[in-house]
Amino acid sequence: MDNTSLFVVVLLTGLALVILGLTAAILLSPKSINFQKGETYECGLPTRGTSWMQFRVGYYLYAILFLMFDVETIFLFPWATVVRQLGTSGFISVLIFVVILGLGLAYAWRKGVLKWT
Repeated sequence: MDNTSLFVVVLLTGLALVILGLTAAILLSPKSINFQKGETYECGLPTRGTSWMQFRVGYYLYAILFLMFDVETIFLFPWATVVRQLGTSGFISVLIFVVILGLGLAYAWRKGVLKWT
């Protein structure tokens, strides 16, 4: 079996499993019609006032930085599994990667993104 046909088999199998799972969920799930299902869920309490409120942009930037460095850290795990096979060139390339991340963190720190007040 060549690579193309193997890819098609895996793709069709994945698609069939997704369709099978969704169909089973629709057919087997309990069904009840209730007016409260259409309402907005807020911890079981009815909302008071407007839901639109302002918040500081710093929280958003802090969360984006966290996600960015979290995802970048995930890229280090595959490297760590084959670090001995890569040799010096692999070590230097990851060192450059970490230095670039450090520069990004230093830039964010210098701009005051990490301050909460």
